[in-house]
Parts: sequence; structure tokens; C-alpha cells
Amino acid sequence: MDWGTELWDQFEVLERHTQWGLDLLDRYVKFVKERTEVEQAYAKQLRSLVKKYMPKRPGKDDPESKFSQQQSFVQILQEVNDFAGQRELVAESLSVHVCLELAKYSQEMKQERKMHFQEGRRAQQQLESGFKQLENSKRKFERDCREAEKAAQTAERLDQDINATKADVEKAKQQAHLRSHMAEESKNEYAAQLQRFNRDQAHFYFSQMPQIFNKLQDMDERRATHLGAGYRLLSEAELQVVPIIAKCLEGMKVAADAVDAKNDSQVLIELHKSGFARPGDVEFEDFSQPMNRVPSDSSLGTPSDGRPELRGPGRSRAKRWPFGKKNKTVVTEDFSHLPPEQQRKRLQQQLEERNRELQKEIDQREALKKMKDVYEKTPQMGDPASLEPRITETLNNIERLKLEVQKYEAWLAEAESRVLSNRGDTLGRHTRPPDPPASAPPDSSSNSNNGSQDNKESSEEPPSEEGQEAPIYTEFDEDFEEEPASPIGHCVAIYHFEGSSEGTISMAEGEDLSLMEEDKGDGWTRVRRKQGGEGYVPTSYLRVTLN
Repeated sequence: MDWGTELWDQFEVLERHTQWGLDLLDRYVKFVKERTEVEQAYAKQLRSLVKKYMPKRPGKDDPESKFSQQQSFVQILQEVNDFAGQRELVAESLSVHVCLELAKYSQEMKQERKMHFQEGRRAQQQLESGFKQLENSKRKFERDCREAEKAAQTAERLDQDINATKADVEKAKQQAHLRSHMAEESKNEYAAQLQRFNRDQAHFYFSQMPQIFNKLQDMDERRATHLGAGYRLLSEAELQVVPIIAKCLEGMKVAADAVDAKNDSQVLIELHKSGFARPGDVEFEDFSQPMNRVPSDSSLGTPSDGRPELRGPGRSRAKRWPFGKKNKTVVTEDFSHLPPEQQRKRLQQQLEERNRELQKEIDQREALKKMKDVYEKTPQMGDPASLEPRITETLNNIERLKLEVQKYEAWLAEAESRVLSNRGDTLGRHTRPPDPPASAPPDSSSNSNNGSQDNKESSEEPPSEEGQEAPIYTEFDEDFEEEPASPIGHCVAIYHFEGSSEGTISMAEGEDLSLMEEDKGDGWTRVRRKQGGEGYVPTSYLRVTLN
């Protein structure tokens, strides 16, 4: 069933229906647009809420960040922020795939509808024009017939009138004949016009308008299909973010399960444990005896120089430390303003940071030495003298950091002794960790303990030229040996290279090598030869292909 056959006489109905369909399409576009605005406002409010409650201080500077409760809360805020991002994705998807596309499609449909109805109205106007012409020819034929009949009656009356002259009779007959001829022509014209109109009318109702109505039907069905797809996009936009939202909710659940009350209690102890010994009993002070009495060692009010504090009637007694008001402290470099346990922890952190910086400078020095050696053997690659300022700066930094490490080690030893003495422990002095290997590979990042050994060596004598020729690649001790690493690619030597310094390896031009480690920015790449042997070669001498 189609509109052209079943609704051939419902032009106005089809006009109203197609207009209603386009209005519905526009209403849906407007609804989705307002829906995107709601989603965007919701996401914006969620992000503002997260920003409001997110801790202002960085995590490492905020002691509260060490508690599992705070960590879980921050994780929940992050998940809510991710959830807000998914709402923004929903808004963006609806805006692009529904609002923009359907709005554009609606304009196209309006233009197509306008074209079809303009074509239908032109066909109606042509049919109405043909009907008017038919009516005009009909009226003319009717009028000419009356005139012809009247002229025939006049000629017949004059022919029978004896008083009429022959000339009048002849004139009347000629007039009747003329009128009769005109009536015949009008008849033929009316018949032709009628035949033409019937043909045009049949074409209008059976061919022309059905085709236009069928085009309107096809247009309306395409619009309805497109609108249905738009309805589906509304749910698909939500379904696309459901997995991520589920992960956000699961992350919130994990954050809730991560709250560990016992661990938080231990964290509080670690953060604020002072290391002080508990005060002893307060001794009785007999004011009836002379003033040179022996002071109590356990009294917190006793001056540090061991002299007794003289208190007269007008002097107030100092409060004991646990209940006294804390004085404003001055921050010192050795953290002596902190309680012993906290001082030890802060010194340990500073020592580890200095060791990391020291190892970084040592690696930088080794890389510069390798680069200088390559420049000396291959002048076309660069000027060795250009590296001297950087080498000197690195050596100065190493000396400075070694001195700082020694300083922090001394402070740390003193702080540890204070902690042990306050605890009254019978344990011996804290033993030093085992010394690291003579040198480590350039990619070694675990050097939190080897800085102290390097520092002691540097304090005894400045770095000599022999010290600068330390190997750039050695194996770890047996206890730290690992399985041989697998190649991460292969490479071909573009030039010949003679590995003279320790840690490097020689290679011939065109030789195939296994890539063991990429260049880390120092100009050297670690490779393995097929016949055995592993070391560093200049990166610029290689053509590298990663797996």
C-alpha cells in the first residue's frame, strides 16, 4: 500500500502529516541538546566538587596522605572525577552524533518536502488551468449554438414573410449559415479541449500526483527511520560508557575495602613517635634543707648543664614536657629541632636523596667520559675539549654531594645513637649495609646504599685520572646475578669501532649485533656479539631495529 494509490485525494492531509514529522524531528533534536547541557552541567559540578575536596598539598608533603583512610578518599575523588569525564563523553557523543547530524538531516528533509509540494501545486495549477480552458470552450460552444439557432429562426421567419425583400432573406440565410459554421467550430474546439483535459486529468490523478505522493512517503519513511536511529543513539551513548562507569564504581568499592584501621594506627605511630624516654619519678625537694641540694636527674626542669635550679618564692616551676606548651622551634639543617625518632627518619630520607643524586652524577660522568673517548678516537664526531666544562661541573657536583652524604651520615649515626640510648636498648650500633660492587651498569637505579662507600673514598683523596677510567659495565656479585637478558632488537654496525676503554666492545663494519639496551641519552647503546661478549658502542655507529 502506498500513498499515491490510497491517499490520492488527501493532499492537505499529507502536507500536515509531513510537517508534523519534521516538527517531531526538531523537537527531539532540541530535547537531546538540552540533555547534553544537563550532562555538561552535571559533569562540571562533579569536577568542582572533586576539586573542592581534593587535598591541596602534594602527597609527599602531606602526612595525612600516609593514612589508608585519606588514600581511599582521594581514590574515591579520582573515581568521581573519572565518572564526570564519562558524563562529558556522553554529552559530546549526543551533541555530535544526534544534535548536529539530525539538525542537518532535518534541513535536508525540509528542502526535499518543499520541492515535492511545489511540484504537486504546479501540477494542480496546470490541471486547474486546463479545466478553465475547457469551461471557456464549453461556454463558447453553448453561446455559438444559441446564436446559430437564433439566426436560423430569423432566416426562416423572413423566408416566410411576404413583405420581406429577397435581399433581406438572402442576408438572413447567410447569417444563419455563418452562425451554424461558428457553432460547429466551437463544438470541435470544445471536444478537443475536453479530450485534452481528460487526458491531463488522468495523468494528474493516476501518474503525476501518485508519483509525488510516493516520493513524500519515501521521504517520510526515511525521516522516521533516521529518527529511530537517533533514539537508539541516546541509549548507545550511555552503553558505551557503562564499562568505564562500572570500573569507577568498582574502584570506589576497592577504595572502601582498602581502609585499614590497624595500619593507620601504625602509621600514626611512625609519623609522630618522638623516641624520647619516659620521664622518671619526680623526687622530693626538701626546701627545709640548704639550697645546695643535689638536683634530680630525672626532673625535666633541671638545666642541661647539671647545675641545680634555684627557685625562690617568686619563681614559678617549669611544666613537665608532656603537658607543657611547646615553644616555637627553629628549623635546622640536621633536624635537631625534631624528636630523635623523627630526626632519624628525616635524615635517612635526605641521605637517600643525596645518594640518588650522587649516583646520577656518577652515571653522567661515565657517559661523558665515554663520549670524550669516542671523540678522541673519531674527531669527526665532535671536539673532545667541548666536553671538559661539563665533565668539570659533574666532578664538582660529585665532590659536593659526597661531602653532603658524609655530613648526613654523621648526623644519622648521632641520631641513631640518641634513639638507642633513649630506648635503653642493648642492641649494638646499627651495622652498615654491604658495600656495592666496584661499579654498576649505567642503568643501575638501586644505589641507595653505595653512596656512603664512594663518599668515604672521595674524602680520602680527590678523583684521579685512574679513578675516572672505572669500568662502565661489570657483572653484579653472585648473590645479585640475574638471568641473561633477552635481546630487544638487532642492529648493524655502520662503522668500525675499537672498544679500548673498559665496558665498551669492539665491532666491525657491517657486523650484526643483538640489541640489549637502548640509548638512554648518553650516546651509548649496549649490544651483544654473536660470538660472545657484551658491551657499549656509540649509538651513531649503529642502524637499530627494535623487535
